[in-house]
Amino acid sequence: MNGPYKPGTPCWIDLMVPDQQAALDFYCDLFGWQGEVGPAEQGGYSVCTLKGKPVAGIMKAMNPDGSVPDPLPPVVWTTYLSTDSIDSTLKAAGDAHGTVMMGPMDVMELGRMAVVSDPTGAVFGLWEPGSFDGAGIVNEHGALIWNELVTPDIPAAAAFYSAVLPVTTAASAMPGADGYTEFKVAGRAVGGIMDMAVLPPGVPPHWQPYFHVDDVDSIQAAAVRAGGNVLAPAFDMVAGRMAVLSDPQGGAFSVIAATAPEQPA
Repeated sequence: MNGPYKPGTPCWIDLMVPDQQAALDFYCDLFGWQGEVGPAEQGGYSVCTLKGKPVAGIMKAMNPDGSVPDPLPPVVWTTYLSTDSIDSTLKAAGDAHGTVMMGPMDVMELGRMAVVSDPTGAVFGLWEPGSFDGAGIVNEHGALIWNELVTPDIPAAAAFYSAVLPVTTAASAMPGADGYTEFKVAGRAVGGIMDMAVLPPGVPPHWQPYFHVDDVDSIQAAAVRAGGNVLAPAFDMVAGRMAVLSDPQGGAFSVIAATAPEQPA
């Protein structure tokens, strides 16, 4: 990726965990990332890299004063959507019945961030870039390739995000993807929406990151060897072969060996 992401596009992901070093070890081994605990003045935040470019953040769960939260927050990957004005986006989110959970706040000269819950209960981040645009490499082995909103109310979610950011939603035109909804920015699909009714009871609304991998089955096996869990074993679907996994601390993510869409003859 060169240059800023268009507003409304997923641009960054990060993970907050009780044991930061353990998470770094797991994901760096699994995906070939490089990463270490960051400087204290940045709260120890780790910017993990692949081929020298930023791919994801990992941070230790802590209160602003550095103490350990009690209870600890759930271990989840947060998807950040790019915006060119975090203040106007937050106002629009409030007007559309979203809830601001954190921010806005400046992150040095890198940019500004906030965390919001949409009206269906899914939490996501907003990022207004300064010197940092977001993920510097995508769609390659070990890098982010897709972000998916899992929600109990697709029409309500679609209306919210369309009111808050310059995104549109439309039924997927991909053969075999009946019922799947896509987020689009400037006519290009940048993410998806899935009905959580197909998931096991108790799974909350959330945004799920997908990482592209060359071999789903080998990544699944490596994750298990490293103490991770398989939430949905490797299977073939219209966009490729994928699996849903979780790291040893419970953070869920998907991996996919994506296939290029068939082009009309």
